[in-house]
Amino acid sequence: MKIVIALVLLVLGSLAFHWWSPWWFTPLASNWGSIDTTITITLYITGFVFVAVNLFLALAVFRYRNTANRQADYEPENASLEKWLTGITTVGIVAMLAPGLVVWADFVKVPENADVVEVFGEQWQWSYRFPGADGELGEVDARFMSAENPLGMSPNDPTGADDILVRGEDLRLPLDRPVKVLLRSRDVLHNFAVPQFRVKMDMIPGTVSYVWFTPTRTGRFDVMCMELCGIAHYAMRGNVIVEEEQDFTEWLAGQPTWAEVQDDASGDPVAGEAQYAVCAACHGANAEGNQEMNAPQLAGLPAWYLQRQLEHYREGIRGAHEADTFGRQMAPMAGVLGSQEAVRDVSAWLASLPQAQLASTVSGNPDRGAAHYNSCGACHGSRAQGNAALQAPALAGLQDWYIRRQLENFRQGVRGGHSSDRYGQQMVLMARSVQNERSIDDLLSYLNTL
Repeated sequence: MKIVIALVLLVLGSLAFHWWSPWWFTPLASNWGSIDTTITITLYITGFVFVAVNLFLALAVFRYRNTANRQADYEPENASLEKWLTGITTVGIVAMLAPGLVVWADFVKVPENADVVEVFGEQWQWSYRFPGADGELGEVDARFMSAENPLGMSPNDPTGADDILVRGEDLRLPLDRPVKVLLRSRDVLHNFAVPQFRVKMDMIPGTVSYVWFTPTRTGRFDVMCMELCGIAHYAMRGNVIVEEEQDFTEWLAGQPTWAEVQDDASGDPVAGEAQYAVCAACHGANAEGNQEMNAPQLAGLPAWYLQRQLEHYREGIRGAHEADTFGRQMAPMAGVLGSQEAVRDVSAWLASLPQAQLASTVSGNPDRGAAHYNSCGACHGSRAQGNAALQAPALAGLQDWYIRRQLENFRQGVRGGHSSDRYGQQMVLMARSVQNERSIDDLLSYLNTL
């Protein structure tokens, strides 16, 4: 009797949870209401079967329970029952599959007037590419990818010169215009998904997949990677902002083209040396750093990393937290560099300088530190040499006291808390995985051996 009661309660509890659950579909924001309908049909069919089978099981257990005066009737085959069950199962499967096939036929048939945008996924961020004035996307190839050309744009294809590149920002789309989204992966299997649009599709390295939809309401919607793609998979998030066409057009006009990115890719080290004069008071004449001034060594750091940090200081992404004492000192100093060109020039000069030999300030166990570093190495390289493809700077050659302070800032949310600091957000939980001061000492001791 206990089994009968448990089965009935299971059915009643499941129905109650279904009707009163706070978790349901996110509000629909595209033309794919038919996907919701298909899921609902499947849910009700499987729900009916779930209720019927469990109540029948409860009835059978109750009605045919063991008694002293009853003996089981062994009947290994029942052709009539098998035909009925086969027929009912077939009807149920057809009822679930048919709507999905109809929706899929629409899902792969892109309207001729659809706009085109490319989504580029990599560990662990999103980038986007729009056609320029010619209406065509230029050629791309993996062999062209580099720190300066992360999307693999072909330098020999004039069609791509006016392609509009959006890297590390939100994707914006106009309201009520169909869009075909081309999907490309740089490294591993990703999956582009926007739950409010009811679209998701795998992104397979070496191929180009696609989805299409029509945004039907303005707002900010979630972009997620729904394929486990590595250690920072959880942080591979973004937003789609749907806005009126005029606002979208104005935004798009302000984004750089591939030709402009190429022109701006490198700075002038000679001009950068002159711009650096104001920085030398803290960081040293040769950017060797000064612990007494809490100024780290900048010499030899990659130009792309220096540019990003200086821009973050200038834009208030870094150095704005009230507890970031030294970051708040840096923010106005970065503002002295009055333009992006000046930032590029200073970064180019600093990257050209040799790194000074650094003294260790910690005492830890390098062997234990090597074990702690395993997770860090997924981004920063097996020898802490950095990885431009993952936008992870080299850690070997940085002062241990500076790394300690940054780890503490990440752990406490002083750094990496800004919504626009995508890489900082990834670092917050990674830094918190280092459990205590002893673990940090061991990690820094290991980095000092590299």
